[in-house]
Formats: sequence, structure tokens, C-alpha cells
Amino acid sequence: MPHSSPQDTAISDAKAIFQAAVRRVQADRLLDSTDPDAWAPRPLDHYDGIRVVGLGKAAMAMMGKVERVLGDVMTDGYAIVPEGYPEHLPASCPAPTVGTVVEGGHPLPTQAGVRGARRIIEQAEAAGADELLLVLVSGGGTALGTLPAGDLELPDLTRTYYLLLRSGASVHQVNAVRKHLTQMGGGQLARAAAPAEVGSLIVSDVVGNDMSVIASGPTVPSPTTYEDAVHVLYVHDLWTEVPTPVRTHLSAGAHGRRPETPGPEADCFDHTKSMLLGSNKTALTAAQEAAEARGYEVRRVVEEVEGEARSVGKAHVETMLQGASDVPTCWLWGGEPTVTVTGDGKGGRNQEVALGGALALENASQPTVLLSGGTDGIDGPTDAAGAWTSPDTADRARAASCNPEMHLEDNDSYPLFDAIDQLLRTGPTHTNVMDVHVGVVRPGV
Repeated sequence: MPHSSPQDTAISDAKAIFQAAVRRVQADRLLDSTDPDAWAPRPLDHYDGIRVVGLGKAAMAMMGKVERVLGDVMTDGYAIVPEGYPEHLPASCPAPTVGTVVEGGHPLPTQAGVRGARRIIEQAEAAGADELLLVLVSGGGTALGTLPAGDLELPDLTRTYYLLLRSGASVHQVNAVRKHLTQMGGGQLARAAAPAEVGSLIVSDVVGNDMSVIASGPTVPSPTTYEDAVHVLYVHDLWTEVPTPVRTHLSAGAHGRRPETPGPEADCFDHTKSMLLGSNKTALTAAQEAAEARGYEVRRVVEEVEGEARSVGKAHVETMLQGASDVPTCWLWGGEPTVTVTGDGKGGRNQEVALGGALALENASQPTVLLSGGTDGIDGPTDAAGAWTSPDTADRARAASCNPEMHLEDNDSYPLFDAIDQLLRTGPTHTNVMDVHVGVVRPGV
């Protein structure tokens, strides 16, 4: 049986390190590490009943696990997940049997998601004073839980979301707008549930773990205003591009003609509790443990990586090449770069990180890999979690009639990596704590 080359070993190790990061932040692992009586303002047996609602990529997996904990005290449940997720539930996560799971649109909302969001609001409004509304919050929840506010209609929001996602705006900026266009975000779900108590179990997919940004913060105070939302659209030159009803709605709010999202002083937060279950740091810790178990010296672990994806990939490779060593070495980064879309290609931010890195890696002399993947298993509008690159990636792409520079310019990373079989495909993971980038150098021996 032939021995693996140092380059092949580096590739397989990078993939294994990434998988270890994802596994640590899946619902069963996260919930098993908590005390259920800490999920809510009071111990769970103090409530007459518990209604469970969820929105986001982890909602189905979380609900299945929560059901097993709550037993008969759970009176109802409703969760919205992206289309196709119910068919890909990990074997480690039990499927819900009490709660209803429906599929909505992500990253753009759909009418099915609107109906689901309305059902969640109805669950909140129906909760009695002696009941608990347990809310399962994770990344993707904003699009999935879109219920248009005021006179807005779904096409207005779909167009606005689309423009924001292509603008290069940060998720903090994007959600400052989106929570002011819907009936769920910015603490509005907590307001709908009052006087019932609210417990929130949250998996973070945002840099800094700001709970008011995760899924647009449906159960926590909102620090942003209509005026902030208007400012974001102006800064990114979108004010004249969004539909007229959106401008009318936001302008009315900015001039005090619509109720603002509830802030820290609102009474609806007097009986709420939020618990952060997992974050990008949780995943990076698991990645470091996995790398060390494989004999790597972990040189650096960096959180909160942001910036233009292609530039991030180049910077990662430069860091790795400058830190060359005689022993197997690993670098880990986590965060959420952005892509300012100027081309017409197909790809995602992780694939663009890898392609940006591929060009910087061409002259590397040691077995080296940069892998960039979304922990949710979905990178942009593709079936891949991301991609990986090595010193021969650019040459292999050219041999497959793919010009790396042109593909990068056209935001067209997916076809290139597909042509050379370097896409990272995991399928939906039912979790989301942003991205994990794994860099490994494994000198030949």
C-alpha cells in the first residue's frame, strides 16, 4: 500500500481539523454542555408549559435535542430552517417529533418563510404569563424569519436583502436595516411574547457575538434605529436602489412616525434570559485540539477575521510562508470576510478566500494547504462549504482551462475549484458559527 505524500497528508489533516471544528458546535454537543435549568429566567419545572420556537440553520437540530430534555412540559413547537435541511439532519442529532419544522428561504426570504414567521409570532402572542417561550436562535434566522412590517411586501424585502448581500456591508450593517423592515428582529419577538417569560439559546454567527445582530436579535434589546438603517443604505449607495416602499417605511420610522424597535429600557426584557451556547471561538478551540493531536505546532489562532475575502486569503498565505518551520505547523483563523460582488460568476466568500490564497501560494516550496470553509456547510449560493488550495492549485486550474486571475476578477471561484476537484463539500451541518480557515505546512521527511 503506497504511503501518502506530505502534501496529501496536509490536505487530509486540514479537512479533519475543519470537521473537528464543525462537530464541536453542533446542537447535541453544545446543549449537552449546559444545565437546562439555566436556559430560562427560572428553573424549567416552574412553568405551566413551555412553547419552543426556532429560527436559523441550527433550529431543527436544537429543537430535536431540546424535546428530549423537556419531555411532556413542552406544549408546542415550531421551527424554520433553510430549504433542504430536514433531509440532511446529522445522525448525532435527534429529529423533532413534537415541534413542527418548516422550510424557508435563505439567504433570500420566501413566502413559506413568511408563513412560518407569522406562526412563530402567533406562538409568542399565545404564551401565557406562567408559560415560557424558549427561543432557539442561530445564523440565517433573519431571512428565514422574515415577516414584512407595515405596508411592505415580500418582493420589497427580497430586493433589499439581495442588494445588501452584494454590497460588501457587514452583517451588523445588513441586520440594522433588516430588523427595521420586519416584525421579528430587534427584540420584537420578546415584545410579542410579553408578559410570558422568554429564554433564548443562541448560536453565534457574527463577529463579536453581539446578540442583537445574531438573526437580527429577536429577543434582545435593539441598539439600532430607523435612522441607522437609513444611514447604512446611504453609505453603501443603495438608498436610490431599494424599492420605494422600503424608503418610505424607513423614512417614516426615522421621523418618528413608526414605533422604534424596543431598546434596553423596554419592559418586555424584564423577564428574559439569553444564553450563548457556542461561537466561532468554540470551533477554533476544537480545531486547535485536533491539530495538536495530529502533531502540529499551532502557531496562531486568530478570531474576528474580516475584510475582503480575496485579500484575506492572500494575507493568510503570506503569514504561513513567512512563518515556515521545520516541523508540521498549523495556523487557524475564524471570522466572516465579505465579498464585494462586481462580477457575474458563481462562488462564495470561502471559495474566494481560497482562490485569493492560491495565487499567493504558487511559489511555495513546502507542502502547504489553506482551507477555508463555512461551518454551516454552505458557501454562498453553492453546494460547497468552501475550498482548499495548495502550491499547485493555480497551475492545475490553468491546465483545466481556468484562468485564476480572471475567475477571481469575475467572482467565479466555484467553477474553477469544481474543475480541479478542490471544493470542500460537507452538506448542511445544522450549525453556523461563521467560517474557519485552516492553514497547514508539513515539511517533507
